[in-house]
Amino acid sequence: MARARVILVAVLALVAAMLVAANGTAAGAAATRIMPLGDSITGSPGCWRALLWNRLQDTGYQDVDFVGTLPPQGCSVAYDGDNEGHGGALVTNVARQNQLPGWLAATRPDVVLMHFGTNDVWSNVAPATILGAFTTLVGQMRASNPAMRILVAQIIPMNPNTCGECAQRVVAFNNAIPAWAAGISTAQSPVVVVDQWTGFSTSADTYDGVHPNAAGDRKIADRWYPALVDVLSGPQPTVTPTVTPTVTPTVTPPGGCTAVYRNTNQWQGGFQGEVTVTNTGAAATSGWRVSWTFADGQRVTQIWNGTLAASGANVTVTHVGWNALLSPGGSTSFGFLASWNGTNTAPALSCSTT
Repeated sequence: MARARVILVAVLALVAAMLVAANGTAAGAAATRIMPLGDSITGSPGCWRALLWNRLQDTGYQDVDFVGTLPPQGCSVAYDGDNEGHGGALVTNVARQNQLPGWLAATRPDVVLMHFGTNDVWSNVAPATILGAFTTLVGQMRASNPAMRILVAQIIPMNPNTCGECAQRVVAFNNAIPAWAAGISTAQSPVVVVDQWTGFSTSADTYDGVHPNAAGDRKIADRWYPALVDVLSGPQPTVTPTVTPTVTPTVTPPGGCTAVYRNTNQWQGGFQGEVTVTNTGAAATSGWRVSWTFADGQRVTQIWNGTLAASGANVTVTHVGWNALLSPGGSTSFGFLASWNGTNTAPALSCSTT
């Protein structure tokens, strides 16, 4: 009996090892949770998701889990169809109505694939306003998971019969996305731009000038795949542990910070700025504030990774929830877009911590 038990244990161990080798991950290992987020191009039925899922499975990326509060919408093939593709949704409304935090709490994604903004462009919402909504959503994603990896699409072309201006509006919106992404991306939570526009034809790849047909679904899946594989195969971001101040009987030296201003890009009538805040004190911060006064009439039109309060030439930026805490010597950055005319002198900044 003892010998039979030993043999049985050995057989079970061999079977377990074979299953691990076949599946590429040990039973119980956490799969990477991927949320497809957007409007009817992502859902209804969004069959590019089926193509992408099955290509991942066929090429060895089997430890992934597509997540969302919406179920599959067909596509006639077996696939993991959970998603957040809300037909008719405007990303500006999703941000304004604070809808995303509930979806995140229910699904806990590690990666977000976001093709969003088509309905906003159709509704003639300004690119800066749409990107402001993107900034809100990124902040909510990072509040859910500080190491969230975010893939943002330059959206597919649009040329419906009822909107002659939509094609050019998409171009203007897509052109604004890379600078926004560069300003908001971090090493811990990278934002990757995926070009879904180039090579996509509204006549050949959509059935109505807006929504992809089978050829369009294939092109969308083919553009997502290499970007997603890079994220899945590359080094995984680590969450910086929260610093808990130690209570001691000694007096903690007063805190402080520095703020360094940089003009990262400039064009006629506009520019992109970046400010790096560094904690120069001996204790962790619970918040920070940077202030300056523009000398030449510049005006901030959009900001990310910070909370803006502006009155004329006077600008104050404070932390957002996820970047309030800076350990001694730690730093964070925020970026902004602004207008200028004639002269664009760099201002002197003041910085304080709480």
